[in-house]
Amino acid sequence: MAVLSRSSSTAAGGPPSPPDSAPVGPTRTNGVTIAGIALRTPYWVFTGAVGLIFLAPLLWTAVASVAPQAGTSQTDGWGIGNYETLANYQAGIWCYLANSAFVSLTTVALTLLISFLGGYAFARFRFPGRNILFLVTLAILMVPYATLLIPLYVLLNKVGLQNSLVGVALVLTMFQLPFSTFLMRISFEAVPRELDEAAMVDGCSSFSALWRVLLPAVKPGLITVGLFAFLAAWNDFMAPLILINDTERMTLPLAVSNLRGQVQGVVDYGATEAGVVVLALPCIVLFLLLQRHYVRGFMSGALKG
Repeated sequence: MAVLSRSSSTAAGGPPSPPDSAPVGPTRTNGVTIAGIALRTPYWVFTGAVGLIFLAPLLWTAVASVAPQAGTSQTDGWGIGNYETLANYQAGIWCYLANSAFVSLTTVALTLLISFLGGYAFARFRFPGRNILFLVTLAILMVPYATLLIPLYVLLNKVGLQNSLVGVALVLTMFQLPFSTFLMRISFEAVPRELDEAAMVDGCSSFSALWRVLLPAVKPGLITVGLFAFLAAWNDFMAPLILINDTERMTLPLAVSNLRGQVQGVVDYGATEAGVVVLALPCIVLFLLLQRHYVRGFMSGALKG
């Protein structure tokens, strides 16, 4: 009877009556099926567990830096005694923070400038020996870092930059340039040549097209290069250890290492943990602020044909 009534109403020109029952399908909640949630749950659990594994040492260090520990400046209850020890060590934490900031920012500025121009030259210009020169630049990555520090120490001593923060920044820049130039080259190659050619047709010079057209296009790559350079310079220990002799010119990692060793081999773990927290905070904040551009910078040129 239900079939006859629906057919008769349709034949009479009226709207068809609704079906007796809706088709059975997966239940949806805000456009997400329960089956989809069930399939993604193992992925969420796995990634969350991996995240906790990586965060556990940082969280433990942060808690231990304010927890009471025997043999440290924080023995009675929770507090910031370890941070006070770190702040008052020799020249003071603000001096070491300023030194690390100067070395890191100088390294970032030099790395961005040189790799930006070098990547543009390798990607846009044709000249004899271009590929050989690029391979030689990348070959620096195959040389062990520590083996070059003694020759660089001798070289910087001859030019008057030994025991200088500028010398440390120059050394760190040199070791950042191969990867940074490679990343900037693929960033420029991912940008169609028609963009800068159209800019030159409109009257722009090569430098003007580079500044006005290509610079915004490769900004994710520049941010990635700058972030890598900052992290490497901020956390580097080996170069300041070899090149810096004056305690007032030490960077924060070197100062924390010196603070760690106490009289008769006793280690002040509380102050060391406080130093690790202070070292990690700028890196974490920068990465969280720039992670979107960081991922885009790594993807530059990945889909280029």
